[in-house]
Amino acid sequence: MVQKSLETATLAGGCFWCTEAVFQRIKGVESVIPGFTGGNIKNPAYREIITGRTGHAEAIQISFDPEKVSFKELLLIFFGTHDPTTLNRQQNDVGTQYRSAVFYHSEEQKKTAVEVIKELEDEKVFQDKIVTEISSATNFYQAEEEHKDYYNLHRQQPYCQYIIDPKIEKLSKSFADKLKTSN
Repeated sequence: MVQKSLETATLAGGCFWCTEAVFQRIKGVESVIPGFTGGNIKNPAYREIITGRTGHAEAIQISFDPEKVSFKELLLIFFGTHDPTTLNRQQNDVGTQYRSAVFYHSEEQKKTAVEVIKELEDEKVFQDKIVTEISSATNFYQAEEEHKDYYNLHRQQPYCQYIIDPKIEKLSKSFADKLKTSN
């Protein structure tokens, strides 16, 4: 049996409950872990992150099979399911912990992120300028257990219904060919 060669992508697009729910549904994505990255203290807890004083972003770390979904395709889904033009904000979630960011794991990922942003801006996909941060990946700290698989376990919560459901609907319409057959 041939071992799959998985790659890692780390993305921040607001609340990690949202981004986790989106990427769990993508073909070729093996795992999605919510957590924190890009900050200046070790082993931060959620209660510290939400203050906005640690410098961390709520993020997800994705393990994916590049033979089934490319990093560029992941980025197009990422940009298509959050607003990369709002600085430190996604809907009602405000603060640096909710910033839009791509934390690259290789020079190739960095180059791809820069190219995708340029393409989106050249095509005027968004009315405003993309403010997504592109930074080298640093330590990634997994979120506490209660944050993992949040949307799938709490779909009746108002936040899930009003904020995440529309993202999943948009994903289903705009990227139907990239969805797993079941989740």
